[in-house]
Amino acid sequence: MKRKALFLDRDGVINVDFGYVHQPERCVFIAGIFDLVRLANETGHAVIVVTNQAGIGRGYYSEAQFASFMQWMSDRFAKEGATIDGIYHCPHHPDAALDAYPQSCLCRKPKSGMFDAARQDFDLDMPASILIGDKRSDMEAGRRAGVGHCFMFGSKDKSEVPKGALAIDALLEVSPLLNG
Repeated sequence: MKRKALFLDRDGVINVDFGYVHQPERCVFIAGIFDLVRLANETGHAVIVVTNQAGIGRGYYSEAQFASFMQWMSDRFAKEGATIDGIYHCPHHPDAALDAYPQSCLCRKPKSGMFDAARQDFDLDMPASILIGDKRSDMEAGRRAGVGHCFMFGSKDKSEVPKGALAIDALLEVSPLLNG
């Protein structure tokens, strides 16, 4: 039986986006994130992080530093009784400084490559799944991947929220959908 997922963008949804966050001392978690992930775990949703990480392609930090930071983040969630089931990242950027990271890829949001990989790895029911992102590119990637419920978090200008997505101001606003 296919599993529902809660897809989360990282910077701006899980943690405050200070720009290229890759060290624990620079991480400030968004209010409600641990409660949200615990609820998703309790309701049987796979919790999947899908994050563009252009800082890798630009040479600001390495894949190893990113992996170390995400392990720290996963451990922090575990201490709060919450589990992140999968982490997918795109290190590419159109202006990448490092030759090892081509400028064109299928994974960078708004493309759906990270979602498509998670769908295969976790046998996901995309129309029954939820995405919370903070950018139009998140919403577009979710739409392309067939995610049924897309929420744009924290947008000051509601006109920025694309058609087919809903604006939320608090992460736990999606709780009824997780419980349903």
